[in-house]
Amino acid sequence: MLAAATLKDRIMIQEHFAHEHLPSELNQAEIDAYKARIKILLKEKDACLVAHYYTDAVVQEITEETGGCISDSLEMARFGSVRPEQTLIVAGVKFMGETSKILSPEKRILMPTLEATCSLDIGCPIDQFSAFCDQHPDHVVVVYANTSAAVKARADWVVTSSIAVAVVKHLEEQNKKIIWAPDRHLGNYVQQQTGIEMLMWHGSCIVHEEFQAKGILELHKIFPEAAILVHPESPASVIAIADAVGSTTQIIDAAVRMDNQKFIVATDRGIFYKMQQAAPGKEFIAAPTGGSGATCRSCAHCPWMAMNGLQNIVDSLQAIDSDVSCDQPALHEVFVEAKLMEQARVPLQRMLDFSKAQHSH
Repeated sequence: MLAAATLKDRIMIQEHFAHEHLPSELNQAEIDAYKARIKILLKEKDACLVAHYYTDAVVQEITEETGGCISDSLEMARFGSVRPEQTLIVAGVKFMGETSKILSPEKRILMPTLEATCSLDIGCPIDQFSAFCDQHPDHVVVVYANTSAAVKARADWVVTSSIAVAVVKHLEEQNKKIIWAPDRHLGNYVQQQTGIEMLMWHGSCIVHEEFQAKGILELHKIFPEAAILVHPESPASVIAIADAVGSTTQIIDAAVRMDNQKFIVATDRGIFYKMQQAAPGKEFIAAPTGGSGATCRSCAHCPWMAMNGLQNIVDSLQAIDSDVSCDQPALHEVFVEAKLMEQARVPLQRMLDFSKAQHSH
């Protein structure tokens, strides 16, 4: 495994790059003009737009307005795989584009920017991870969806946060030893929920890791009637004070289901767009982080998700069949080697089949 300091440096450099390349602020007239252009281009180019919950509200708006899908990474890919359009625009981070390509190999997958990455992905390089797995050949390899296609291809199972506990319990029933990667906080949560020890890769999400129990409890004193909603990528001390812990979709569902009228939410603030739609009469308060200054660590918003904007969605659509430059599509198109796609599809499909079987019971 790479030294923790080396991985941290790599992540910080990428995070700095993301902040340097955020889309420019737009006024309402510019927003309207870009939206109108996107609607025309999607029809012209036989394309469909999908976006993650953590993208900016304006990106989620245009996704809805054009009949696309706003969801977690796996549902985005599943939605794209059943759409008739031959091109899928994935507003999110690179591993999401790769997942869409794996599940729809016959389609063209484009992203507003291929530079949008993820600290969990950066923090789990395939060469070091593969070597780590090779040292423990008697272990089943379970990886979180927030990983590269290459890491997925090395795994036996891919999981989302909503199904991780069920999959680990299933493997334990078969007396399997487990390697878990890359998010150590989610891994610790799964261990706590199941009582099953796992060999852990030490990755983390730069946004969720910055939430701190002390700050949330101080905020809760101001809003004692508010329920605390937490993503399991958060540290154990934050999870311990939560009224509900769950994936992005589960957090939205909890806000609808629970009687509380106010919620302190410890996940990326991009989720507020769908939360306010799902529970329009309720109030959502961003949980404080431990960061300081104008960085993602102080505002609970992933800088790589923020790289997706209306401007580069237009750019990605215009790159299709572009005569402007032969290099232009390469700035946006997701390519995954055929053999890698085939290998990565196995653990992904295994999870999809397991999830389907669970829901049919």
